[in-house]
Amino acid sequence: MKPFTAALALSLAAALPTAALFAGPVLFTGAALAAGASDTDAERLARWNEIRTSIFGDKAVQPTDTLVTVDAPVRALDAALVPITLTMPEKDKVAGVSLVIDDNPSPYAANITFGPAADPGEIKLRVRVNNYTNVHAVVRTKDGGLFETAKFVKASGGCSAPMGMSDEEAMKGMGDMRMKFAEAAPGAKSTEATLMIRHPNFSGMQMNQITRDYTPARYIQKVVVSQGDRNILTLDGDISIASNPVINFAFLPEGKAPVTVVASDNQNGRWEHSFPVPSPSN
Repeated sequence: MKPFTAALALSLAAALPTAALFAGPVLFTGAALAAGASDTDAERLARWNEIRTSIFGDKAVQPTDTLVTVDAPVRALDAALVPITLTMPEKDKVAGVSLVIDDNPSPYAANITFGPAADPGEIKLRVRVNNYTNVHAVVRTKDGGLFETAKFVKASGGCSAPMGMSDEEAMKGMGDMRMKFAEAAPGAKSTEATLMIRHPNFSGMQMNQITRDYTPARYIQKVVVSQGDRNILTLDGDISIASNPVINFAFLPEGKAPVTVVASDNQNGRWEHSFPVPSPSN
């Protein structure tokens, strides 16, 4: 199965102009083909080194215990719907974060760039996990540094798991969006939001249970969230993002302008919705 990582590599190239990034699909060979539950730590490290070089080139990626943490279940209840929380305690230093699922067919799951209206302390999303794997988070700091941490997750078959409905049913209402705003504590500067997008995010590895053919890949490539002319975040995604994506984030509201979301997929689908921001608490 051909990985679909070109869009993410190009997106990261813009964020890291000095890195020798691979601008086409990231095809993994050698160590990366040996993924399995019985792999040794050395084999997993070799795979990560290959993936890291393919994405970030020769730019140093240093381990960190403070800039980012990954919260994920040790054993996934549903490999096609694995919740991931990325926490950035030193958020004022953070420009963006990338999520890499080492043993997925397309390891580079998401690249998130924070805008001036973001509160980049935490991001939550749901992903597919295809094998027992390390999940890496790589933070990009405002001074250009790269720092990574990892969490091991036990799961299997998430990228090929059927959705339990016909393709036509899965695509009904595609592009519909909802956004929920959490009630902010009095005096809080940021507002927490949960964005839900109706989209099957077909991976290209799922078999149609009626025709027995593989459903062509159709997945959301980019989500841009803004308030007025202030960008909150831009997310570049791939086939590892779960169907009907849900993204939880925080932002710094300013004025009464609505929050606007523009989403596009790899089949030239494009959807735009705006959501009124609740009035701040007294």
